[in-house]
Amino acid sequence: MTYGPDERALFTDGAAALYDEIVMKEGLSAADPRIADGGPDRAAFDLLVDLGLVQLHKDTERWLPEDPNTVQSRVVSPLSQQAAQLLEESSQWARAFGALSQSWRRSPLSQARGPFTYLHDEAISPFIAGLVAEAEEEMLTAQPQTGRDAASLAAAALRDTAALERGMKMRTLYQHSARRSAFTATYVAAVTERGAEVRTLDEFFNRMIVIDRRVAIIPAGDDLSTAVAVREPSVVAYLVDVFERAWERGRPFTNRESATLKDIAVEQRAMTIRMLIEGHSDPVSAKRLGVSPRTYAGYIADLKAEYEQETRFQLGYAMGRAGVSGREPVADDA
Repeated sequence: MTYGPDERALFTDGAAALYDEIVMKEGLSAADPRIADGGPDRAAFDLLVDLGLVQLHKDTERWLPEDPNTVQSRVVSPLSQQAAQLLEESSQWARAFGALSQSWRRSPLSQARGPFTYLHDEAISPFIAGLVAEAEEEMLTAQPQTGRDAASLAAAALRDTAALERGMKMRTLYQHSARRSAFTATYVAAVTERGAEVRTLDEFFNRMIVIDRRVAIIPAGDDLSTAVAVREPSVVAYLVDVFERAWERGRPFTNRESATLKDIAVEQRAMTIRMLIEGHSDPVSAKRLGVSPRTYAGYIADLKAEYEQETRFQLGYAMGRAGVSGREPVADDA
């Protein structure tokens, strides 16, 4: 029998502590209510029994601990063997697909489609996962906060940490609003621990992934149901240049200094003012800021209170008289 992540989680969270207690007390009574049916430690205890880490001494009716070194090989060896088999199987699949790729590149059809490949719905994520798995040097990503739920971030964390652990470099841009997302913070912690760099910006930008500066994935529509894989070198180079310019203006996600957070708040306030002056609707303005329409409405309410105005028209007029444009440079307190 092989053991997986669920059994390992139970082992580390409960069974290991129970085993330590049994070792310290030189056994555990079979009548202990904690390991009875429905007892709080029954699941952890059953795992110890199944692993062979405790044995029942019938004369004393006590469960006694066993040497874990004799058990480890029975657990680890099958997993190592399974891992070797999976690696061999993945190599066989890679060779099989390599032959197909050669056939595709030689075909007139691949030339007819040109350097742009359109991807739809469920085909997008597997395509990106395949590119990341084949990446050799670098991944650049721009990720607007909207649309990044817990499930997609968890999947991205698994995909990206695997790439980072094999030596790939990674830089990611978010909007400032991403700093308020617990899910995003968890993802950022996972990738930065492995060498990735993450920054945030006040301005809106669209979703983009660039792999090894040879292929870029960008949306083909506002609903994100269609993406385009771009392999035209000049277009990819242009997108990389856009990314680099935005990157230079970004602020490190991990920087939590009060001065940085204050500057971010000032930038978001300025962006709100620009959206208001330019006359954008609340949904459009909220998207540009990476926040919900309700949060954006709260920003407008704060500005009304600051300028002591009741309507947006009055607010715009008051800011105009005060010479406020939303493009004033951030003050340097130093």
